[in-house]
Amino acid sequence: MRVRGQRRGRAQGAHPLWKLQSRPFAAFGPAGLKARTFAVHQGSKPDTSHLRKAVYEPQRSNGLPDGMPEEEMGEDHKAPPEEPIRFGWVKGVMIRCMLNIWGVILYLRLPWITAQAGIALTWLIILMSVTVTTITGLSISAISTNGKVKSGGTYFLISRSLGPELGGSIGLIFAFANAVAVAMHTVGFAETVRDLLQEYNSLIVDPTNDIRIIGVITVTVLLGISLAGMEWEAKAQVLFFLVILVSFINYLVGTVIPATAEKQAKGFFSYRADIFAQNFVPNWRGPEGTFFGLFSIFFPSATGILAGANISGDLKDPAVAIPKGTLMAIFWTTVSYLVISATIGACVVRDASGSLNDTIGAGSLGCEGLACGYGWNFTECAQKQSCRYGLSNYYQSMSMVSGFGPLITAGIFGATLSSALACLVSAPKVFQCLCKDQLYPLIGFFGKGYGKNSEPIRGYMLTYVIAVGFILIAELNSIAPIISNFFLCSYALINFSCFHASITNSPGWRPSFRYYSKWAALFGAAVSVVIMFLLTWWAALIAFGIVIFLLGYVLYKKPDVNWGSSVQASSYNLALNYSVGLSEVDEHVKNYRPQCLVLTGPPNFRPALVDFVGTFTKNLSLMICGNVLIGPRKQKMPESRLMSDGHAKWLSKRKIKAFYTDVVAENLRSGVQILIQASGLGKMKPNILALGYKRNWQTAHPQTMEDYVGILHDAFDFKYGVCLMRMKEGLDVSRVMQAHGDPDALAAGQQASTVFQTEQGKKTIDIYWLFDDGGLTLLIPYLLGRKKRWGKCKIRVFVGGQINRMDEERKAIVSLLSKFRLGFHEVHILPDINQKPRPEHIKRFDDLIAPFRLNDGFKDEAAVNEMRHDCPWKISDEEVNKNRAKSLRQVRLNEILLDYSRDAALVAM
Repeated sequence: MRVRGQRRGRAQGAHPLWKLQSRPFAAFGPAGLKARTFAVHQGSKPDTSHLRKAVYEPQRSNGLPDGMPEEEMGEDHKAPPEEPIRFGWVKGVMIRCMLNIWGVILYLRLPWITAQAGIALTWLIILMSVTVTTITGLSISAISTNGKVKSGGTYFLISRSLGPELGGSIGLIFAFANAVAVAMHTVGFAETVRDLLQEYNSLIVDPTNDIRIIGVITVTVLLGISLAGMEWEAKAQVLFFLVILVSFINYLVGTVIPATAEKQAKGFFSYRADIFAQNFVPNWRGPEGTFFGLFSIFFPSATGILAGANISGDLKDPAVAIPKGTLMAIFWTTVSYLVISATIGACVVRDASGSLNDTIGAGSLGCEGLACGYGWNFTECAQKQSCRYGLSNYYQSMSMVSGFGPLITAGIFGATLSSALACLVSAPKVFQCLCKDQLYPLIGFFGKGYGKNSEPIRGYMLTYVIAVGFILIAELNSIAPIISNFFLCSYALINFSCFHASITNSPGWRPSFRYYSKWAALFGAAVSVVIMFLLTWWAALIAFGIVIFLLGYVLYKKPDVNWGSSVQASSYNLALNYSVGLSEVDEHVKNYRPQCLVLTGPPNFRPALVDFVGTFTKNLSLMICGNVLIGPRKQKMPESRLMSDGHAKWLSKRKIKAFYTDVVAENLRSGVQILIQASGLGKMKPNILALGYKRNWQTAHPQTMEDYVGILHDAFDFKYGVCLMRMKEGLDVSRVMQAHGDPDALAAGQQASTVFQTEQGKKTIDIYWLFDDGGLTLLIPYLLGRKKRWGKCKIRVFVGGQINRMDEERKAIVSLLSKFRLGFHEVHILPDINQKPRPEHIKRFDDLIAPFRLNDGFKDEAAVNEMRHDCPWKISDEEVNKNRAKSLRQVRLNEILLDYSRDAALVAM
């Protein structure tokens, strides 16, 4: 790099090359000093067709971004042969959610939880669960009413709100959780059937294997119903719903019917105040006998609130159906849970033997417990913990209490089978949408749809395999906590999606559902995370580990999707706030960064220039690639709009962290003036103009040379530093690209490789620090030396000096460089820099400038004036003589470069 000191005036009519020497400038030269050919080719501008082939075409969407209201496209599409089945809010959402919430836990574990935790804490468990699900329901209602909702349910809502990174990870987890939930509900059904077989001494093999056999058979039948289509599945769900309602009525009627002796022997005594009082407080038993242990078992029964949203693609109007149906389902199921917990806790004691022989007379001694007052002695089995009945021991207590036991059994069948069926449908639907988005490899196979409803048959089979695997565990209390963390993780992200979309203040966040609060959503997200760790901390860590792994994969792959997520809106807010805040920060020399405006033209035309500047600005400072489109504005504006996205994509694919901008101007110089003045934002503004050396200066039109040198003067006028770069091979590859045999192949993925993309090895970076340029000559090589590709290069500093003071001057320069903390220790003094160049080099220089001289010393005044008029850029003999000393110094410097830096990786002057 070279900087020349103060600006001086120049003689009228001086050639542009002399203008260059009369102003300070900085020049870079890479490896290849064996040839002195300058390396920037200023070729003619290619037409638009060539540009289209030289850059990546921007992708165009067939519609508006997902998650926003879509308009009719006005295109003629062939109507499908049959309209797909669509459901309203009752049949599609409310009933489906209620059936999924009313699962196995309601019938088989809620009485047992009431016995363990007591009525008060059971209500607290229910209300805590409902608080999380209600807040989540409000959040999902807001998200689902902010534009069009397509198929994919929870995954679609999160991914289109928070982006593919979190959406993809939670989509996989949620689909897996639903597949495991199929197993949980099926095992609950199998337990009930097993108990019936055990009651009649008709076990198939043994209690555990019977659950496995019955569970596999059941899930296979459910798979058949699912494969029959959504219409049959919906009819089955309505049937299950009616069965469950009848079983509830049957249970409530049974609580008011006077208890028979058989029921009293099993602990049922109708409504009693003392039983309610005893069951109101907890009585912890067994390994699960803790508050959060029971919470982890109960919570999956509240997780069915997303069953309606999960089939969003099969709803008539998801924006109406999801909020209305989900919230109504939460309300009615909450009421049912609270009522059943209170009523059964007021009717049944915790321990009972079930033996009709345990009756006692009034006033009998040695009897303990409430049953003694009702003529029953369960003391012995209670003390030995061998009681088979009672709330704490008998999972079928609701069936025993009811008016007609088989109806409760039918209700259990309906609840478990409907929940299993809903999850069996939800998991493939969510997974199908994830597969179609192609965020992860090797899963696209499962995304193929069949039939008028695009049923994910392959997804059904995958869900079936997962469910069978967990059914083989055959233990309900072991399966339930597994999915609790996955559902809580989903709820946390749904709530965070709503909160994040709200705080970004994006104009696109306009949900028609207004009954939500961003702070309630944040609270719901935080509570969900806290509960995850309180339930099973190691399972929570596993869930977060899976999310982070999947998140990292998508961040690494950077899928080519644009869904208008709130993360994008947040990024804009952060960038805007920081940019405005930066404007209030006073500049200081310690915070100086080389922010470069690089005159690349189309960036892919000068890849070496882009790579070089991108190397020392990456993760450090601003880089803007500028392009001037020369021509009429109306003609060039369409070209600008067409090419901008393609150039930005080219930079991204090349892993260059830079911006691209272009302007339309009548000529190159005026366009660069616009770029210099308008580029940047506040303090994020370029302070260095980087461009290639004009390689064809000897043959170029004089006006282009005038413009080129004028650009350098303009940069100094606007307080810019200037970096000139030249390479032996040249910088402009546009001619090669236009002559390429298959331009489309080049545009599709091939990128020109440059020397700056490879390791530089153990070469040298030579700095010729001959003038006080403010330190830029030293700073750029220092920044390069910090990069891996240049890290092995040795940096050498060359300075001018006197032969009799070489040691003193070297020590002085080393001391000065140590103050700069640059780590440059190899300093070379050039005592012969002021010597006269060799005659053959002087002659070569004279031959180079001969075509640009007036040679007015040998002509009369009239001829000279005529030549000045015709060729104002030619230089007079007086100007040649005036600048002779400077010219010879440059010739001498050329000799020194060839002597010392012929094989250097980079030369900075």
